[in-house]
Amino acid sequence: MKLRSAIYLASAALSLALLTLASTLPSDAADKVDPVADAKAFKKFFTDKFPKVKLEDFVNGPYSMNEDLYKQWQDKEQFPPYEFSLEMGKEMFSKPFKNGKTYADCFENGGIGVRQNYPYFDAKEGKVITLELALNRCREANGEAPYSYVRDEMAALTAYMAFTSRGKPMDIKIPDDPRALAAYENGKEYFYTRRGQLNFSCATCHVQSPGERIRAEILAPALGIVNAMPIYRSEWSGMGTTSRRFTTCNSQIRGVPLSPQDDEYRNVEYYLSYVSNGLPISGPGARP
Repeated sequence: MKLRSAIYLASAALSLALLTLASTLPSDAADKVDPVADAKAFKKFFTDKFPKVKLEDFVNGPYSMNEDLYKQWQDKEQFPPYEFSLEMGKEMFSKPFKNGKTYADCFENGGIGVRQNYPYFDAKEGKVITLELALNRCREANGEAPYSYVRDEMAALTAYMAFTSRGKPMDIKIPDDPRALAAYENGKEYFYTRRGQLNFSCATCHVQSPGERIRAEILAPALGIVNAMPIYRSEWSGMGTTSRRFTTCNSQIRGVPLSPQDDEYRNVEYYLSYVSNGLPISGPGARP
């Protein structure tokens, strides 16, 4: 309860500060969408808040916030709990569909080392395409039924593809297209908008309170949070996709989750990925 009260007070102070700042800006400056400036400010906020944490280490989530947790993470990585999913994903990725093709036929470079390029904005469709969506589209294009976005099969496939990109910097592009800017801005708005009975936003936990505990969960910083996906969570006793993480967060604040891969979820993944550009892919990851 003390943490919740502190969060509310800090949130109120932050909201007041933002309102004050916005009132001093010219309307055209306040309305301008500037992803480059956003990303720079986002990184600066976290590096100022946690000056002892190296920029690239934010992808390690709560383990980057606490020395004891970091040691636990190093021990855990000797026998990673996600290894079963990684092996499953590698086997699934190479297994031919009924028509003889594989996932490699659907992706650049055979799907190896491309995780850092997702999500991307598709100009033909006018929307954001995530890796999870691309995988299911690949399946459907080859006569296979799509997988659930929140179950083990999708987690395994994305775990393997993330592993082949480990260490590569996130490299999300926002093309010179007003629809792409709108998707980015909508994702940003979703991230900072309060919802649910607890009246929390994504930022309430992952910007204002990373490293703190809420119930049994240690909150991760928003910077680099998607770079580690998918993740094994002790709370789940299994793997979870980005879609599972988003829907679970909505449920935890007593809100109504959207459908996995809904426009809003894909847009918020686009936003979080862009502001984490340059940080390494570290997935699959593990969390307490």
